[in-house]
Amino acid sequence: MTVIQKDQGDNIMGWFDKLKAGLRKTREGFKNKLKSLLAAFGKVDEDLFDDLEELLITSDFGVETTEHLMERLRARVKEGRIIEAAEVEKALQEEITSMLTKGEQGLDTEDVPVIISVIGVNGVGKTTSIGKMAHLYKSAGKRVLLAAGDTFRAAAIDQLGIWAERAGVEMISQSEGADPAAVLFDACRSAKAKGVDVLICDTAGRLHNKKNLMDELAKMNRVVEREMAGVRHETFLVLDAATGQNAVNQARAFSEVAGITGIILTKLDGSSKGGIIVSICEELGIPVRLVGVGEGINDLQPFVPEEYVRALFEG
Repeated sequence: MTVIQKDQGDNIMGWFDKLKAGLRKTREGFKNKLKSLLAAFGKVDEDLFDDLEELLITSDFGVETTEHLMERLRARVKEGRIIEAAEVEKALQEEITSMLTKGEQGLDTEDVPVIISVIGVNGVGKTTSIGKMAHLYKSAGKRVLLAAGDTFRAAAIDQLGIWAERAGVEMISQSEGADPAAVLFDACRSAKAKGVDVLICDTAGRLHNKKNLMDELAKMNRVVEREMAGVRHETFLVLDAATGQNAVNQARAFSEVAGITGIILTKLDGSSKGGIIVSICEELGIPVRLVGVGEGINDLQPFVPEEYVRALFEG
C-alpha cells in the first residue's frame, strides 16, 4: 500500500500541484526547448535525434540514460510507430515512465514492523527527511521510533529531536560522540518493548572512507540482525536533486558499501535538474521511493512515476 497524502494540515496546494510547481525550473529548461525542437522538424530524422540527444544530456538525464532513451526511440521509428516529429514527445513520456517503474514504488505502510536505516552525505536533507517520513508513517496510524545514530556531527541529535517533536514521535539518543551501534541497540530494545511498527535510524552523514563506512554500517546491521531478527530492513539513501549528476555519483559510491533499497530525493523545488530521477533509476537500478518539494512537514511524499512524468511535461 502506497501512502499518498493530499491537502493535509498546512498544505495549501494539492500534492500534484506542488510536484508540478517544484519541477517548474526543470520543465522550463526541458519541455519548452523540446517543443521548440520538435516544431522545427516535420519528419523524424537523425538531425532531430542528434538535437534531442543533446537536450536530454544537458537536462541531466545523463549520458547512459540518454543513450538508452535514444535507442528505444529509434526502435519505435524502425517499427513505424513514430513518423512525425510531433509524435516524439508522447513516445518520450512513455519511455521515461517505463524506466521509472522498476522496483518497489512509494512507501509501504502496511508491511510492518520495519527498520529503516537512512544514509547520505551532510547537507542533502537527511535529518528533515527522517522527520517527514516519520510523519508519513504516524499519519498512517503507525507507532514510530527514531534512533539518533548520527553522533558525530555537532547538533545532529538536537536537530533530529526537533523533528521528532514536530512529527509527534519518540526518539532514542545518547551523547555526542557515542557509538552509533550502541544507540541502535538501545532503540531496538525499546522498539521491541513498546511494540513499535517503524524504527527509523539516522546515520553519520559522511562518505569519509569506504572501508570505515562499510565497517560502521556492517556493525549497525549486525545489531539489527541480532536484536530484530526477521524484521524487514530497508536502507534509504538521501540525495539532493540540485546536485545533478553528482547525486548519481554519490548513489554509486554508497551502493558499493550498502544494500540500498530506495532513494529519497530532496529539494526538487529548488532544482532545474529534476531529470536526475530518471538517470538514478535507469543507471543504478535503485527506485526513487520519496521526493521532497518543500520545507513543510507534508512536503515529502511517495514517488509516483506517472505523476512525475505528467508534472515534467504538463503546463
